[in-house]
Amino acid sequence: MAHGDITHVDIPVSDHQRATDFFGQVFGWRIETYPGFEDYPMWRAPNQVSGGGLAPRSEGFTQPRSTVEVDSIDDTLALVTELGGEVLAPKSEITSTSWWAVFRDLDGNEIGLYEGVTET
Repeated sequence: MAHGDITHVDIPVSDHQRATDFFGQVFGWRIETYPGFEDYPMWRAPNQVSGGGLAPRSEGFTQPRSTVEVDSIDDTLALVTELGGEVLAPKSEITSTSWWAVFRDLDGNEIGLYEGVTET
């Protein structure tokens, strides 16, 4: 994916099995867990392009969040801050070749960032 592409959508859920059954039936999503990410089932839409995760719902994460691929999370967060946005979650490792972060834009929307390559 290229810089600026929406690459992932996280949906906060309180019961992974219930959500897996629900979204699988409603949308035909293939939902799987991967080693090391058992608490984060990943979904893939029938087009095999769109996807995301069923993330644990928490006090600070109650609405779906889109994640945008960027060339550099560090550069993007610096620009977000310069333009008045707020970093909510700093750059954190997913795997040895991929990272994520979250910021809040000027209207209060939370946007995820992704940099790297996820092993498959």
